[in-house]
Amino acid sequence: MKILLTGCNGFIGFSLAKKLLENKENYIVGVDNLSNYYSVKLKKERLLILDKFKNFTYIKEDLSKLKNVNKIFSSNKFEIIIHFAAQPGVRRSFDYPSEYYESNVSSFFNIIECSKKFSVKKIFFASSSSVYGDTKKFPVKEDFDRNPKNFYAQTKCINEDMAKLYSDLYNIKMVALRFFTVYGPYGRPDMLMWKLCQNILSKSEINIHNFGNHERDFTYIDDVVNMLIEILKIKKMSNYELFNICSNKPIKLIKIIKIFLNYGKINDLKYKDFQRGDVIKTHGSNIRLLKKIKKIRLTSIEQGIKNTFNWFKKSNYNNKSK
Repeated sequence: MKILLTGCNGFIGFSLAKKLLENKENYIVGVDNLSNYYSVKLKKERLLILDKFKNFTYIKEDLSKLKNVNKIFSSNKFEIIIHFAAQPGVRRSFDYPSEYYESNVSSFFNIIECSKKFSVKKIFFASSSSVYGDTKKFPVKEDFDRNPKNFYAQTKCINEDMAKLYSDLYNIKMVALRFFTVYGPYGRPDMLMWKLCQNILSKSEINIHNFGNHERDFTYIDDVVNMLIEILKIKKMSNYELFNICSNKPIKLIKIIKIFLNYGKINDLKYKDFQRGDVIKTHGSNIRLLKKIKKIRLTSIEQGIKNTFNWFKKSNYNNKSK
């Protein structure tokens, strides 16, 4: 199966690509623009791993330009599209909304336009739990109202709306994947788990907003990849499907910090007030997903943190400048 996987150097894209490439029947064309939102060194390290597979080709490209996307599609005959390329980061979206529009809205529009033009009939794309915003009822289900609190979340709502429209008008199967808080080896340096590893090993300062009372639906990367592999296998699906990708087990940040204390002293921990754009709690229901796929055995938060810390310790990323 020939697959276009965008955002192949990102955390989730890389992790899924690596698993898919283990099956030699899959051929992946990976696209990424190597943005410097976080460590390009880390992204290149991920790419070096993917490049070892003979059934992988990498293209560095800006997907916000239609001519670039058209060139990729015209040179390949893709069976499915996995679109994970996007500008992440809730807080940054307040200051640089144009970046988010180009990366998250324009790029996805170009992907679905070219899919229509070149008769690709199935697209899986990354949405986010941030589309729910703050809510009083938990766990959140896919049919709950959306309430985006920042421009990043708004771009994901636009993606979902475009996908729904195109699925109706042009008979393209669209699968929206609302990722909650994904963590694990090769994760993102701007996320809590990475920062806590770095704090313990290099004594770097770390800020904890809302005094550690935020709750997050943390989901280990291997569990996420297993869910995605099973979703790709689904044969009977509607033109538009929507799934929460989550553990259904929210945990307060103060508990995460206590678990990390098993691995060393936490230094210069600074508790801060609530920050704009944040939500108090994320807690997703995965019932709809489990009705479609076989049951996934979830990694405990304790084991997931152990795996993440051990990887970080060996990876030489315990210096802020790297």
